[in-house]
Amino acid sequence: MKKRYFNIIILLAFMALSGVVVMQVYWVRNAVLLKEEQYDNSVRIAMKSVLNRLLEVHTDSALRQLTLPDPCVMQKTEVSDVISEPMLDSLVRAEMRCMRVGDAYEYMIYNRSNQRVVMGNASQFTDELFISEHQQSIEALFSPGDYYFSMYFPQKTRQVFLQLSLWMALSAIFLFAVILGFWYTVYTVIRQKKLSEIKTDFINNMTHEFKTPMATIGLASEMLLKPAVLSNHDKAQTYARVIRQENERLQHQVEQILQIAMLDRQEVTLQMRRFDLCPLIYELIEAFNLRAEERGGRISLTKDCESVFVYGDRLHLGQLFSNLLDNALKYNKNKPIIALMVNIENQLVEVSVKDNGVGIANEKKKVIFKNFYRVHTGDVHDVKGFGIGLYYVERIVQLHGGKVRVESELDKGSTFVVQLPAAAKTIEP
Repeated sequence: MKKRYFNIIILLAFMALSGVVVMQVYWVRNAVLLKEEQYDNSVRIAMKSVLNRLLEVHTDSALRQLTLPDPCVMQKTEVSDVISEPMLDSLVRAEMRCMRVGDAYEYMIYNRSNQRVVMGNASQFTDELFISEHQQSIEALFSPGDYYFSMYFPQKTRQVFLQLSLWMALSAIFLFAVILGFWYTVYTVIRQKKLSEIKTDFINNMTHEFKTPMATIGLASEMLLKPAVLSNHDKAQTYARVIRQENERLQHQVEQILQIAMLDRQEVTLQMRRFDLCPLIYELIEAFNLRAEERGGRISLTKDCESVFVYGDRLHLGQLFSNLLDNALKYNKNKPIIALMVNIENQLVEVSVKDNGVGIANEKKKVIFKNFYRVHTGDVHDVKGFGIGLYYVERIVQLHGGKVRVESELDKGSTFVVQLPAAAKTIEP
């Protein structure tokens, strides 16, 4: 798929997901508003029920008063003569419980004309009660004066959200799951796309790497078939040597790929033993110095290495350091000056390989150890290779219980530091 189409699909999917999120938030907001309206209606119904019950009691008491010999003796000049505060409190508590609006409330009966509080449990929210949206006139109970029954719920919002908490939690969980699934899908697709591109590059590199020695072998074989070459012993030996060298090169490349495949499947069996690392380092320096000297450079130890013992596979560790030295030579546009240093510190053997090559950008340091990855800087993309060398280095170091890190800056060279556990003794018994 073309990058442009892929980006369009991702953008459309993101817009669709954003629409789902917006709609979900909209419906949740509507649900909260509806729940608040339901809560307010419940409060109004409860308050009217309280006043109706009080009116019933007042009517009954008025009828009883009329049956008395002198019904006009008791004149009701105060609200308290009509409404009993204990009864009011009991009715309010019962009705609020029936309507399930919670028990966090304050109420009072007051005169609106002079702001005089007659009765109630108001303590902290008196000012809020004067302007509360939940107010009912008690004119049917007590006509003189402008008296009102008012209620205020300081935890109204909390009660509403508490009643919706289960559905809101489920909505949030499902929405989070959708977002997480979308992110993971996009991340996986992008990652697979990058892996596909990297593997395509690897196949192209591998084809090129195999094609060159095979073409050389084919050409040398054709030359050997010619009678003029067969009659010349020296020429025949030369072409035979070329065939052998190119064949060994092919075998080495195939072996590298097989080793990486075995590492991925965790099928590598290390031949672990205790050995002195210094002779191995000297052998590698001698072998790679030929290539460095051809370009006017050199490979050297910054200080002598004597009796540094590790417990590991000598063959794989040799290949590990060979890969680092090979990269130090290949990714270098200058005369290669490569310095190795071996130290022992805190029971760790530390081997550093420092070069004066092209260096590595900071953003590339995290990915250089990935399989098939090759750093492209300037014209170094022309350097041959499969992009598996540093991946092999990291995996082998990990299998030995060690670590590898890189310190680098563009155009100022790189330093690869390999840490391996030191053997129990640093001197061979």
